[in-house]
Amino acid sequence: MKKNGLLAVFKRDIRRNKVLYLLSLPILIWYLIFAYRPMVGVLMAFQNFNPVKGISGSQWVGFKHFVDFFTGAFAWRTIRNTLALSLLDLIFNFPAPIIFALLLNEVKNKMFKKTVQTISYMPYFISMVVMCGIIVDFTKSGGVISTMVANLTGTTSQNLLGDAAYFRPIYIISNIWQGIGYGSIIYIAALSGVDQELYEAATIDGAGRWKQTIHITIPSISSTIIIMLILKMGTMLSVGSEKVLLLYSPAIYETSDIISTYVYRMGFENYNYGFSTAVGLFNSVVNTIFLLTTNYIAGKYSETSLF
Repeated sequence: MKKNGLLAVFKRDIRRNKVLYLLSLPILIWYLIFAYRPMVGVLMAFQNFNPVKGISGSQWVGFKHFVDFFTGAFAWRTIRNTLALSLLDLIFNFPAPIIFALLLNEVKNKMFKKTVQTISYMPYFISMVVMCGIIVDFTKSGGVISTMVANLTGTTSQNLLGDAAYFRPIYIISNIWQGIGYGSIIYIAALSGVDQELYEAATIDGAGRWKQTIHITIPSISSTIIIMLILKMGTMLSVGSEKVLLLYSPAIYETSDIISTYVYRMGFENYNYGFSTAVGLFNSVVNTIFLLTTNYIAGKYSETSLF
C-alpha cells in the first residue's frame, strides 16, 4: 500500500513538474553513462583481467589481489606515505585558505585587497606540468630553492628532489602556494555574509579585532569550514597522483610512493589491471569510510553535515 502510494505521488509530481524533470534528464543520462556505467569495472578487482577476454570472460580469483597487496612488500610503504602526505596536507593546507581569508577580511584598503587576491589566485591556474617543471628547476642542484636551503643549513647545494627527506616538505609547501588563494574564495564569500551589526555591538562592548574574530567571525563561518572538512576527509587517501608522478623518482620511493602512483605503475607499466583495480578499490572504500564517519561526527556534535 505504501509503495503504491509513493508511486502515485511520484507520478503526480512528474505531471506537475514535467519541465523540471526534462531539464534534469541530460544530467541524469550523463551520470548514468560516465559515473555509474564505469563502476562495472570494479569487477576487475576480483579477476585476472584479460583485455582480450573482457570482464565477462576473465578468470575469477576472488580476493586474491587484495591478499597479494596486503602481504606484499610495498603495502605498508604506500599506505604509510599516503597517510603521511594526507595528514600533513590536512594539518597545513586545509587551514591555510581559512587563515588567508580571515587576514584579507581585516584589510580595509579595497585596492590592496583586490590586488593581493588576484595575485594569490594565479598559481592555481598554472598547469600542473608547468608548475612541477618550475619546482624541479628550482630544487635541482644550483637552483634557487636548493641554494637558499644550502645557505641556511651551511651545506652544499644539492638536488632536493633526489633526497627522500625533502619530498614531503616540497610537496606540502607547493600545495599551499598553489591552492591558498583559490581555496580562500569560498571562505571570503562566507565572510561577506556575516552580519555587520554583530561587529558594531562587539565594538560597543569593548571587544577588539582579535576577540571579534574568535567570537563572531569564526563561529559565523564554522558551518562552511565543517562542510569543507567533511569533503576533505572524503579524499584523504586520494593524494594528487599527477603531481607526485611528475616529482618523484625511484630514488625517493621510500617517502614519495603512494597508493595512487602504485596503482598507476601496476596498471599501466606492469599491465596487472586486476591487481591495480583491487588496490584502487581499497583506496576508495577507505575514503568512503572517512567521509561517512566525519559526516556522522559533524552532524552529531555540530548539527552541520552533508546528509
